[in-house]
Amino acid sequence: MNIEVRAYTDNDIEAMVTIWNQVVEDGVAFPQEKCLTPESGTAFFAEQTYCGVAEDMDTGRIYGMYILHPNNVGRCGHICNASYAVDRESRGLHIGEKLVSDCLAQGKAHGYRVLQFNAVVASNVHARHLYERLGFKQLGTIPGGFRMKDGSYEDICPYYHEL
Repeated sequence: MNIEVRAYTDNDIEAMVTIWNQVVEDGVAFPQEKCLTPESGTAFFAEQTYCGVAEDMDTGRIYGMYILHPNNVGRCGHICNASYAVDRESRGLHIGEKLVSDCLAQGKAHGYRVLQFNAVVASNVHARHLYERLGFKQLGTIPGGFRMKDGSYEDICPYYHEL
C-alpha cells in the first residue's frame, strides 16, 4: 500500500464522515454521541485548524483521518488537541501511526507548542501504546471519566507531547 497523509479536500468529506461516524457508533473512544451528516461534517471539518486524510495514492481510497484544533484559548491557546479515526476494515495496518506523526508535524507548523489529549480511554490499549511509542507522556488517570456506549464508566488517561 502506498499510503500518504495529506490535507483534506471537499472531495474527501463523504469518506471522512463515514470513518468518523464508525468511531462515534462504536461508543468506546470519542465523546461525541451524535453522528455527522454530510452537511454537519462539512461545517465541522472546516472549523478545525487542520484536517488530514490517509489516502492510498494508487487507489484513492481514504483509510483514516484526523482533526487538529486548539485545546483551549488565550494564554493556553498554544496547546492543541486532535482526534484520529481509522476505517474499521483498515485497523491494524499502522494507519494511525501515519496520522499521529503527520499531526505532530502539522501542530508544530501551525504554531502550537504542545499536543494534548484530554480523554484517552484506558482500555484503548492500541492507541495508548502508539502514543507512548511516539513520545507522548501520560499525565495521570481520571477515574470513570468516560461513559461507554453500554453505560459503564471507564477511566481516561490524558497525554501530551511537546512540539
